[in-house]
Amino acid sequence: MAISPADVDAGARATSRNDFGDLIRLVRNEGLLDRRYGYYAVKISLTLLALVGGCVAFVVLGDSWWQLATAVFFAVMFAQIAFLGHDAGHNQIFRGGRANDRAGYAFGAVVGMSYGWWMGKHSRHHANPNHEGDDPDIDIPLLAFTRGQSAEKSGFVRWTSKHQAALFFPLLFLEGLSLHWSGIRAVARGDIKARWLEAVSLFVHFGVYLGAVFVVLSPPVAVAFIAVHQGLWGVYMGCSFAPGHKGMPTFTDKTKLDFLRKQVLTSRNIRGGRWVDFTLGGLNYQIEHHLFPAMPRANLRRAQPLVREFCARRGIDYAQCGLLKTYYYVLQHLHDVSAPLRTGG
Repeated sequence: MAISPADVDAGARATSRNDFGDLIRLVRNEGLLDRRYGYYAVKISLTLLALVGGCVAFVVLGDSWWQLATAVFFAVMFAQIAFLGHDAGHNQIFRGGRANDRAGYAFGAVVGMSYGWWMGKHSRHHANPNHEGDDPDIDIPLLAFTRGQSAEKSGFVRWTSKHQAALFFPLLFLEGLSLHWSGIRAVARGDIKARWLEAVSLFVHFGVYLGAVFVVLSPPVAVAFIAVHQGLWGVYMGCSFAPGHKGMPTFTDKTKLDFLRKQVLTSRNIRGGRWVDFTLGGLNYQIEHHLFPAMPRANLRRAQPLVREFCARRGIDYAQCGLLKTYYYVLQHLHDVSAPLRTGG
């Protein structure tokens, strides 16, 4: 999986700068950048209908330990709604940015995330994926994604980084809480544009969520429900986003990449049928998504063979593997990066 920066630089210089222009013309001619209003109308309607059905079941079931099953259901639904917020953030749903932002704020309110905070973070990631110092997705205090990061760890975070391969999945149980807290902190600091809108949205979300849980359920069941729901939602989100880049090459400011190679060489696709498309919210087509962020999710499957063939003709490595294999690569990368910490280096 490793690619030396020197080899990448040489390849980029030897290849025409018109590569991406050729690719985008190919994709546009196939109509793959056109909006898919019908798809999203059905997708959003069915998702919200399922969420409402879950809420009705929650009330009808009442104070019962069987509510832990509904907690699992809501973890799945929160992830699916977050995927729709992701699509809105990339202008995949509507043609205009304002309409997409309105949808994004609404989806964020449903799951208790700050859309503005996430947009800022995610935009920086797309601009420089796996770029050390610039990509916030590889700047996680408890983990190290490069040897340089591992060397800088100290204290408790040095211990978590040392054992990060074993701790990776357990730590994901905290991801949901991290998403909530990061949004709350961004709103409190005024780091986002629609600060008061997001403040009200988060206040209403947590008021309705906690109110419903503690009114319908007894305290022990309520606490267990929240733990299962939030924990599994975090695992789902982490397991959906991690395969796309973790374990792929990382670069520094010294490495010069054109846009096409910057996105392709740092991304990994996940093979699978439509159940993988649904489960991962289209993020299994990470390469195509990074090349064409505004491409509607439903079109990524059709774009994939075109992009893969295009890269093959130009000698650009195109990473793709099965779902379980990608988690092996992620854990292997985390284990390798933390090796100096285990040997005392």
